[in-house]
Amino acid sequence: MGGPSKATKAATSSPSNSQHTVSDDDEIDNSVKPEFYDSEVDDKDEIWVSSKRKGQYSDAVLSCPACFTTLCFECQRHDVYLTQYRAIFVVNCKITNKQVLPQTSSSQKRKRQGTKRQPAPAEGSSQTDAAIRQVCCDVCSTDVGVIDEEEVYHFYDVIPSEC
Repeated sequence: MGGPSKATKAATSSPSNSQHTVSDDDEIDNSVKPEFYDSEVDDKDEIWVSSKRKGQYSDAVLSCPACFTTLCFECQRHDVYLTQYRAIFVVNCKITNKQVLPQTSSSQKRKRQGTKRQPAPAEGSSQTDAAIRQVCCDVCSTDVGVIDEEEVYHFYDVIPSEC
């Protein structure tokens, strides 16, 4: 009985023994900066964004909801539908050949209900030429809005960020 028991030897050699355990934080050498760290990256990003926006004011910077790719630096928020934006200059967007039917306003519906039935517009008229086409993210092909006949982009499914 002169020596320590097996239970005592196991307890002192166990890695869970707090006297012998070394934390991962103790092993980190904070004197060497990681090579992926750049303390001036925010300043460089701000200069890049300013060069893209050319000093213009924007209500938001718009990003794709699926992959967070930037879609627009200059846009105007809709007055009534606050989650919708319109823009002329966009990046990382592609226009599909898929046409979207324009919605008629409720005032037009009321006028039609109160009057006699109008003949269908002739082919080649402005209503059939008014092609509203789908706009998708160029990176992940997520539908983010439409483009109208005046080449104005209308974004309705995007993530806005304050600028």
